[in-house]
Amino acid sequence: MQLALGGLFGAGLGESKQKFLYIPEPHNDFIFSILGEELGFIGSVAVLILFAIFIWRGILIAMRAPDMFGSLVAVGITALVAIQVIINVAVVTSSMPATGMPLPFFSYRRNSIIHITV
Repeated sequence: MQLALGGLFGAGLGESKQKFLYIPEPHNDFIFSILGEELGFIGSVAVLILFAIFIWRGILIAMRAPDMFGSLVAVGITALVAIQVIINVAVVTSSMPATGMPLPFFSYRRNSIIHITV
């Protein structure tokens, strides 16, 4: 619902109405829906393209690493970010139930990259 309210170009940065008591965790788990409302479809696609570029570059770095350790580190970091992005976008689009997975580089938590689920 919140993604649809943004329209094509969005309401503008800081102009989201849904973050005031309508969404349970607008600064953590549902930050992509706020981005979708404020930046619109164009901004949401731009954010997803930036994540895709990050993931693609991580794969290229892993393939070009001089040793196995460097390759595994690059794959691990890239997979960590990719899985968090996929799960967060799936939760925001109601494709899966809420899991508490933050969106890397955007969520409020300090540990949005290092997220350990117990």
